[in-house]
Amino acid sequence: MTVTRTLFALAGLAALAACGNTDLERAGTGALGGAAVGAAVDEPVAGAAIGAVGGALADDI
Repeated sequence: MTVTRTLFALAGLAALAACGNTDLERAGTGALGGAAVGAAVDEPVAGAAIGAVGGALADDI
């Protein structure tokens, strides 16, 4: 089970690293990736929220 969760987490992180041209695109990508990572640890909504914020702010860092 740990290997499966690790693979989901890595897939989510890879999705978070995807490029976007606008804040909205990056937020959407971050939300999808965050939801995937969150699903691996049984918190998909929290993961999506954190991923969306991280994606939207990724260009500003």
